[in-house]
Amino acid sequence: MPPIETAPAILLLWAALGYLLGSIPFGILVARAFNLGNLREIGSGNIGATNVLRTGSKKAAAATLLLDGAKGAVAVLLARALAGEDAAQLAGLMAFLGHCYPVWLGFRGGKGVATFLGLMLALAWPVGLATCLTWLATAALSRYSSLSALVAAATSTFWMVFLGQPDAFLLGVLLTLIVFWRHRANIRRLRAGTEPKIGAKSPS
Repeated sequence: MPPIETAPAILLLWAALGYLLGSIPFGILVARAFNLGNLREIGSGNIGATNVLRTGSKKAAAATLLLDGAKGAVAVLLARALAGEDAAQLAGLMAFLGHCYPVWLGFRGGKGVATFLGLMLALAWPVGLATCLTWLATAALSRYSSLSALVAAATSTFWMVFLGQPDAFLLGVLLTLIVFWRHRANIRRLRAGTEPKIGAKSPS
């Protein structure tokens, strides 16, 4: 982790701002804008891009993916520019938690994959790019969004070390653990062979 150089009050401010930014439920907002209905009643009920894709609208899914990724990236970039690297990592972590546990939705949010990828790109673009390519390669080979997320998260810390970003290693470990926790039902279905592939309907 980077040296803690920012004043505690400023860190607390960026933690709050990161959380609030991350908690914006873009999936629900995009689904409404595209007249796709209540996303909570579609597919798995998740607010992320994968579930938006189950509405049949690729444009809405792409918009959700970009917006969910952007809120993670914006949190990191703003905190870095106005405070420092310690604030940037904290804001990124809190944006991720805001997406997964948004106060506006009773703390029932998404699984955080797009936000995770967005903040990785902002933290260190080579690591973010390698992580995104890992997701894409796994998705192309397996057609499982959840497996792609798990593999990308698990290898992100390797990319941090390999590409010379050890200061973000602890953050990477925390994010990976949360990604795995949020995908625990998917892991059970993957093991049982009942996990739906990309674009298919989800049982939960």
